Amino acid sequence: MSNPLVAFVDGSIYSKSVCEHAAWLAKRMGSSVQILHVLGRRETPPSDLSGAIALGTRSALLEQLSELDAQRAKLARERGRVILEDAQSIVLKAGVSQVTTRLVSGDILETVGELEAGAAMMVIGKRGEAADFAKLHLGSNLERVVRASQKPVFVASRAFRPIGKVLVAFDGGVSNIKAVDHIAVSPLFRGLDITLLTVGGEGDDTARKLDYARGKLEQAGVSAVSEIRNGQPEVVIASAVEREGFDLLVMGAYGHSRIRNLLIGSTTTEMLRSCMVPVLLFR
Repeated sequence: MSNPLVAFVDGSIYSKSVCEHAAWLAKRMGSSVQILHVLGRRETPPSDLSGAIALGTRSALLEQLSELDAQRAKLARERGRVILEDAQSIVLKAGVSQVTTRLVSGDILETVGELEAGAAMMVIGKRGEAADFAKLHLGSNLERVVRASQKPVFVASRAFRPIGKVLVAFDGGVSNIKAVDHIAVSPLFRGLDITLLTVGGEGDDTARKLDYARGKLEQAGVSAVSEIRNGQPEVVIASAVEREGFDLLVMGAYGHSRIRNLLIGSTTTEMLRSCMVPVLLFR
């Protein structure tokens, strides 16, 4: 069996979708699933409360605050165990036999760094418990995980549906070539309907790169079609996903510096925010 899929659940409504997508991925890839719930630092008690209390505070109050923090941490751990049990049940019922769970305390990036070397893929929800649906806010940990992980990151949509049609947003960059290489060898994509889409630039170099990518897939026995369309990438890709019934978008992750993205935004962020289908990202 190949390396496990690592699925992050947090108790949000996206957790069920994360589990169902992880099960679908695992069955196609022949992988096991490891489900993680990460307790943030705010959910664990500080080791020394005395430094946070002003001088002259009664010792009884200090003891009560310490007990309260301990109770909160205990409740957070109990809640985490329940979330993991429910998640494991979903994946098992979906037909995956090898499913493990793990409750971790600390920062999610530390967990990613520890586990990704032995993982096939990371699976995370588009939004977490604190996300604002009205404003289409992305989960606070999503971008951090995508930027930190060197492995593919599968971003689950709000609800699971079977995946048949795949759109690969191809710009000829390093991360896109990596995505094509992965599609060529992974059992995940066997039998799926794959379209390679390049937006803008109909020059010889663009066409050559697109032909190379399609040829590489066909040599590996993966059938694919390719297209070049004009327009703004964010608009054209989102429109294609919505109007042409694609079930999964594959694209490169953040290709520029974080500062640049903060100033002018990024296609990656916009696709994650606007597309209602899961997105598989490659660094």
